[in-house]
Amino acid sequence: MKHKRGFNPLNRMAAHRKALHRNMVTSLFKYERIRTTKAKALEIRRTAEKMITRAKEDNVHNRRIVSSRLFDEGIVNKLFTNIAPRMKERKGGYTRVLKLGLREGDAAQIVILELVDYKLDVDGEKKKKPEKEAKGEVK
Repeated sequence: MKHKRGFNPLNRMAAHRKALHRNMVTSLFKYERIRTTKAKALEIRRTAEKMITRAKEDNVHNRRIVSSRLFDEGIVNKLFTNIAPRMKERKGGYTRVLKLGLREGDAAQIVILELVDYKLDVDGEKKKKPEKEAKGEVK
């Protein structure tokens, strides 16, 4: 039974687990979508949602708390200026877990952890850069 278990230690020592959380939450906020195992995703989701809730109110105290858990200041800035304002109207549930199947080697469940408002580029529309005009072209 799982009664009174606070978190999943993921078979790692404390320092390794904290580093894993920092790296994966940073990647989630950077790419807004990551592919990982189900156990890791459910743990990372808890950390990420708490950080988004903090970031919804932009003040010095919340920035310091979030930046103590994330070491990339650019990602902290993106969280407070881009991600949190998009989630302003939501009361929770900022992430979703999509199941992909089993991994080939060890049959671990693989999932996609993404922010709820993530937009997938289905059409593959890529904006073309305007072609540069040839220098010295004679008309």
